[in-house]
Amino acid sequence: MNYYDKHADSYISTTVSLDMSVQYSLFLPFLPQGGSILDAGCGSGRDSLWFLSQGYKVEAFDISVAMVEHARALTGLVVRKLSFMELDYDSAFDGIWACASLLHVPRTELPAVFGLLHRALKPQGLLYCSFKDREEDFSTDGRSFTCFTEQGFQAFLSELSFFELVQVSHSQDVREGRADERWLNVLLRKKI
Repeated sequence: MNYYDKHADSYISTTVSLDMSVQYSLFLPFLPQGGSILDAGCGSGRDSLWFLSQGYKVEAFDISVAMVEHARALTGLVVRKLSFMELDYDSAFDGIWACASLLHVPRTELPAVFGLLHRALKPQGLLYCSFKDREEDFSTDGRSFTCFTEQGFQAFLSELSFFELVQVSHSQDVREGRADERWLNVLLRKKI
């Protein structure tokens, strides 16, 4: 994504040290200790580094060249340059972490992308994803955002027969000056 290549330094500096413990606590208790995680749209590599430090096996990808390079340097992982539509994993992960990344997938592509994420998970695997908690999609600074309210996501999920909802929660943005922005946090389980 062009925005993240052009603004890599400022984006990384404002996100790489964020405290994501609330979001981790929504996801990690459901995974086997030492299990495998795909950090989908990994950005700076912040979350991959945390998962590694907790003993998980981690793979990561991002579409931005700058983010891939930073995540490789930060984590030592072989981070792939990949879009969501290029996902080629099959029954490979106990969990997929898509924190503030699927929101850049166009709404028309989301059903196909969720199908690819489903395929990438092991049986009963878990998918964490987060979206801006808004009624309307929007674009700003050359980025497009697909947004969901809780009701909107439930309606979207009802069209997908291959995931079941584990939990939904709301949170505030943890970036400085963004406390008025709300996020929708969703945890899904792969149906066999």
